[in-house]
Amino acid sequence: MVLKVNITVSGEEVKEYKKLDILSQLALIKEKIKFFENKYRCKFEDFEKKLKESGENFEKWDDFIEWKAYVESARDLQRKMREIEHAENIRIT
Repeated sequence: MVLKVNITVSGEEVKEYKKLDILSQLALIKEKIKFFENKYRCKFEDFEKKLKESGENFEKWDDFIEWKAYVESARDLQRKMREIEHAENIRIT
């Protein structure tokens, strides 16, 4: 025998769940960004300028690629957070 249970979830609860999911992802990404900021004692934009002006350094270029990916991921997640905060029509599929 299968017991059927109805679950009611409001749009606001869905939004809060999604926001918490994004915040947990952002926390991990921000830790990685902070690691690179501490390692190079600067923000990403400053590091990028210095790197492009300097000669070849494979370790720094590897770090640049990884750091850039974290920065872009953080921006994407922040954009998604704004979209969720302003979402009006919520559909669960």
